[in-house]
Amino acid sequence: MWIIAALLLLVPSRGQAATLEKPILSLHPPWTTIFKGERVTLRCDGYHPLLLELRPISTLWYLGHALLPSHKKSIEVQTPGVYRCQTRGAPVSDPIHLSVSNDWLILQVPYAAVFEGEPLIMRCRGWYDKVVYKLHYYHDGQAVRYFHSSTNYTVLQARASDSGRYQCSGTMRIPVESAPMFSAKVAVTVQELFRAPVLRMLGAQEARGAPHSAVVLRCETRLHPQKRDTPLHFAFYKYSRPVRRFDWGAEYTVPEPEVEELESYWCEASTVTRSVRKRSPWLQLPGRGNLDDAFTTASAPQAAVLAPGDKPLSFRKPLVSRSVPPVTSVPNTTSAGLQPPVPRVPTSGPAACAPPAPLEQSAGAQTPSVDLLLREMQLLKRLLNRVVLELKEPPGLPELSGTPETPSSHYAENLATPRPTPVGN
Repeated sequence: MWIIAALLLLVPSRGQAATLEKPILSLHPPWTTIFKGERVTLRCDGYHPLLLELRPISTLWYLGHALLPSHKKSIEVQTPGVYRCQTRGAPVSDPIHLSVSNDWLILQVPYAAVFEGEPLIMRCRGWYDKVVYKLHYYHDGQAVRYFHSSTNYTVLQARASDSGRYQCSGTMRIPVESAPMFSAKVAVTVQELFRAPVLRMLGAQEARGAPHSAVVLRCETRLHPQKRDTPLHFAFYKYSRPVRRFDWGAEYTVPEPEVEELESYWCEASTVTRSVRKRSPWLQLPGRGNLDDAFTTASAPQAAVLAPGDKPLSFRKPLVSRSVPPVTSVPNTTSAGLQPPVPRVPTSGPAACAPPAPLEQSAGAQTPSVDLLLREMQLLKRLLNRVVLELKEPPGLPELSGTPETPSSHYAENLATPRPTPVGN
């Protein structure tokens, strides 16, 4: 009788069964796509009762919604479909989708979920392991890697941006080299290892062991259920300066002098190897003093940076003056006697006169400048006309290239050379 009681103690109760985790289903070799006629092995790891139990069935296998006849811990299959397993008292495992292809070329990806920071390995395989030449791998239609012959494509540290649809192409010698062949597209999803952290200020009841007046910050995040045992490090920053570098603790106590000021903090969560790092949004501490004074003090450096010279920045188009710029007259050396007129200085009117209106003031200020401009233009026109006249060759003058003719030389020429006397009829 005591033997039966001992066996009953080994059987888990309903409350214990409810806390059991679902078993882990694995695939060997770890590829979700195989060629027609190949076989793979499925293994179910989880809670298995003793064989001496009154109900010795330990593992249940499902293909879709159909129950398979095998009750072993591992089975060999070659039929495409969705496989699941279940152990006694535990929930059903996560599914594995097995695909069977009859193509010349297939792209094989891992069956298990790939998380951030982990390597992502893909294999482009020819029909029954034939060598693939001129191998290309594609990600969302874009070529990402080329190999001369069969080689796996590996992403050392996967990121969320590596998710997408992958494909490969290449040639095979059957028996001569074939035309390029393409595999079917396969969807790959990189799982998030942990969420982006959030920095939160703890209350007086949550901050255990800390003084009542202390301000404690906690960097909170959540790991994926399948990776909840992954250790994480946390770092805290004040603006861009680290106040505590990466450590195991997710809490940080703000020093007492800094509590009185308005400060902004943020934190960063990372894996131990720093392969995945994520930062939190800013958290602005209100401070214990006057909030308005603290905000003015904290925002003053920013205002000085954004607006140097104590002048506010403006993106409006500057006003363009409509007045014509004055023309500076250039004195001419050929007409040194001409001098530009001196502009008249307007004299103030009688004291009894009222000051003009703003519009009249602007009109009166523009009139002398316009008159002065017109006079200077007229003077410049006269100077240019005189220069042109002087540069022109005077009519009746002899050529400059010859010898200048004087009255004495002309008289000597007349005495030496007799002129013939015309004879009248």
